[in-house]
Amino acid sequence: MAKIRVERVGEQIKKELSQLIQSELKDPRIGFITVTGVEVTGDLSQARVYLSVLGSEEQKEETLKALARGKGFLRSELGKRIRFRHTPDLIFKFDSSIEYGSHIESLLDQLNQGKESR
Repeated sequence: MAKIRVERVGEQIKKELSQLIQSELKDPRIGFITVTGVEVTGDLSQARVYLSVLGSEEQKEETLKALARGKGFLRSELGKRIRFRHTPDLIFKFDSSIEYGSHIESLLDQLNQGKESR
């Protein structure tokens, strides 16, 4: 039962953070971000927020720095939107699965093109 609650809290955090980042954060370093997932610890003390960011490695690093600066604001707004006794600490991480999927897809396309030319 507790696991289901933690997953629900994670989904709610994902939804609210997506909206907050898109509409409330005014940092110009923040590019196009997609919150791909949130893992919350069992005691709700930490939330690992997985992000997909379009752009170069430098742009991704700048985005991460901007999010780190805005972490306090995001936590306080999250606490207002979702009634927590203690708002979880946010830990931002890049989700490379989308890039990895694109890479695999391009490799498969190259293989298929090689077969067609024979």
